[in-house]
Amino acid sequence: MDGVDGVLADFGDSGLPTQVLASASRPLSPALRQELLALNTPGDNELHRAALAANALARLYAHIVADLLQASQLAPAQITAIGAHGQTVRHRPQEFDGTGYTLQLNQPALLAELCGIDVVADFRSRDVAAGGQGAPLVPPFHRAAFGHPTQSRAVLNIGGISNITLLPGAADTLEAPLIGFDCGPGNALMDAWCQMHTGAAYDDRGHWAAQGVVNASLLAALQDEPFFAKPPPKSTGRDLFNLPWLRQRLAGFEGLAAQDVQATLTELSAWACAQALRWASHSPELLVVCGGGALNDYLIQRLQAALLSIRVSSSAELGVAPTEVEALAFAWLAQQTVLRKTSSTASVTGAQGARILGAVYPA
Repeated sequence: MDGVDGVLADFGDSGLPTQVLASASRPLSPALRQELLALNTPGDNELHRAALAANALARLYAHIVADLLQASQLAPAQITAIGAHGQTVRHRPQEFDGTGYTLQLNQPALLAELCGIDVVADFRSRDVAAGGQGAPLVPPFHRAAFGHPTQSRAVLNIGGISNITLLPGAADTLEAPLIGFDCGPGNALMDAWCQMHTGAAYDDRGHWAAQGVVNASLLAALQDEPFFAKPPPKSTGRDLFNLPWLRQRLAGFEGLAAQDVQATLTELSAWACAQALRWASHSPELLVVCGGGALNDYLIQRLQAALLSIRVSSSAELGVAPTEVEALAFAWLAQQTVLRKTSSTASVTGAQGARILGAVYPA
């Protein structure tokens, strides 16, 4: 929740991202970031505030689109569609009435109006309607972009929440059931704690955490969260892993230095990702890491230490910058929607079957 990333992708005839023509990134304003974080938990006048935050987010998306068009020297008429996921503020699939809901703040109609380009949005709702988790949605893209015919791999996306995709190395890997699920907190808790105690939006390269010492008792208290023991399909969000959740578990640890808590939160994120591989009994030859967490050197060190024999590498090694993978995935999902191809995977989300995801807002 630090900013908006965009890519302009040419999929060619293969349907795969054959070329990234441009990339762009803009930070969220402090006011918008604070409002989006606040909307993750119940508050006053939510409907009004959420609508205005969605408008602000769409305008920021439009600036990203303008940046991409300027960098590539392309006109809006040359772009097939924009895939705009929005910002998840509540994710409660299969709860309450059996269907539950997932809510991403977005204003795709305004984005189409501002850009003059078709917009594809609301990717998660159809999967939830079909009985699924609505997340993670990126495993089919991970398989298309990073799958290998002989090498066993896993793809780990570390955003606010971390999710993993297992890619067995076999000639028939494209026909094998795809497995992917949310591991737990990625950057969300680390970022929140870092901002509270240092004023910085995130722990740059993990330098602050590296100055601390992991507290084994606190780590055990954090690991006791029932989500970690829940078998897939499963997904989660900031409406679970947030500061109130952390404060509750910090009871009795008030004397800990702030950097020791940060080190322990980093260890928790690394442990959750490693635990996901152990649960699946999957020991890949290569773990490909993407998302902002790939830039946290200390987190990657702790992840490598937890996995021992598994080589951990940035997605940059395979030709895609770690900060571009998520945006590229939603460009691919938008392409699938435009082509009226299914892009959800029942073995990942637990839905009744594969579905065409997303709603199209014509320019």
